[in-house]
Parts: sequence; C-alpha cells; structure tokens
Amino acid sequence: MQSEPAPLQWIDTHCHLDAREFDADRAAVVARADAAGVTMQVLPAVGVFNFDTVRKLAHEHGLAYALGIHPLCVGDAPDEDLDRLAQALQDHKDDPRLVAVGEIGVDLFVPGLIEIRPRQEHFYREQLKLARKHGLPVILHVRRSADKLLKHLRELVPEGGWHGIGHAFNGSEQQAAEFLKLGFKLGFGGTVTFDSARQIRRLATELPLESLVMETDSPDIPPQWVYTTAAEREAGKPQGRNEPGELPRIAQQLAQLRGISEDTLAAATTANDMQALPGLKALLA
Repeated sequence: MQSEPAPLQWIDTHCHLDAREFDADRAAVVARADAAGVTMQVLPAVGVFNFDTVRKLAHEHGLAYALGIHPLCVGDAPDEDLDRLAQALQDHKDDPRLVAVGEIGVDLFVPGLIEIRPRQEHFYREQLKLARKHGLPVILHVRRSADKLLKHLRELVPEGGWHGIGHAFNGSEQQAAEFLKLGFKLGFGGTVTFDSARQIRRLATELPLESLVMETDSPDIPPQWVYTTAAEREAGKPQGRNEPGELPRIAQQLAQLRGISEDTLAAATTANDMQALPGLKALLA
C-alpha cells in the first residue's frame, strides 16, 4: 500500500499570528498550517506594544519574528519608541528567532498618513539605521511609497548590502527591479488569486523566480476563496479569515500562473526566503 506523499514545505514570510482574530484558536491555526506544509512563519511586530507578544509566540510555536514600528502606528508612537526598539534589538541580539527589523516603511495610501509623511520617513530611516547597526534584514511595508523607500535604502546601504523583503509588493516593474538590485525579495500572497489584480499577477508571473517569496499577511489580504464582497457582508455573510494554512493553495495558483510545478515554486521560494532572511537557515536546519 502506497503512503500519501509528504506535503511540500513552505515558509509564510509575513503572518500576524498575534492578531486578535486568532485569539480563540491560535494553536489550532499553527497546527493546520504545519499539517499543510507551512513549517515556518515570520511574525513581524507593528509597534512596541507587541514586541514581547511576537517574540513569545515565536518561541512557543517554533517560529521566527521581527521587531519594528509599522507606519500605521507611527502617528501614535512617541519618539522614545525608537529608543525602545533599539533596546529590544540589543536585548535580543543573540536570539536566533529574531530574523529581521520589521514591519517598517512608509504608507501613502491610507487617509491621514500622507499628512504625517515626514514623521513616517523619520521613523523608517531611523529603523533602517538600527537594522544596519545590528546586521539585520528589513521587512518593508510598501504602499504607494516604493520610491520613498528606495531613496533611503540607497542612502543607508550597510556593508555587505541589504537583505530583506518588500512585503505585499504592488509597485511597478521598474520599482521592482530597483528593489532587486538592492538585494531584496518581493512578497506575494492572496492578491494573486484574484483575476482583477492584473498588475500584481503580471509581476508575480514575469519577475525572475529567484525574486519571489510567499506570504499570507494573515489575517489580512484573504485569497479569493476566503474573501467576501461588501454586498455579501451586508447580506449577513461574515468576512472569511485568512490564515497561514492557506499558503499552499495560494502558491498552487501562482505556480499555475507561471507554468511551473508546485515543487519548483516551493524549492525556489524557500531558497529565496533564506537569502532574504538568513537567520531562517539555522531555524530550518
């Protein structure tokens, strides 16, 4: 009797496992992901208030984490939070599960954030300096802000160059090429499952395979089969919840778009993950 083939191995490079949406069944979410072949998740912090949470979750479940201040949180963050981040990075510099500074960046899409763009850029730049000081990659929030992010990256290149991920990338081909030149990989997730996401699907299909990493951004950015429309929600159908266990099915659709096997995509993106976040190598050994 033939045994079932083992599931392919995937890394979810961006998952907010600490989100309140997972409070009721977090351990089960991790178990489902692991059973589906998602054997590693990277949990980025968004502010000082969840530094300890993502670190503890990473240790509890055998995952990885990043520490940083998200641009959506900059407006409420005092300047002293940069000092707190610096102290946290120093305190945990020997923690093998700390693999990056993130999620950091600039957001020029969300209403109200454009007005505080200088403050966003200040926090972003200071966090790049901390990443450079500690020799850590960065996980970037890129939302209508690619050129701003690139400007500061070019001005602060560390010895040996940058490593990191442009999370949920949605820029142009030219901007993608510039991130790749600087040493970054680009993250793709649930959006590639929508026929209407033509630009993102084209980028995910046409960019070099060695430039891609997979992510879910759980519980956000649900794939097509989880998403419910505004009309459906108004009619009483609840919004589906994205979770890391959806990653293999998302990857299956991306492999089909690219005309390659899932095995090829899994092997390539895992290698790319470890190039972008070198600390993952020891965790996956």
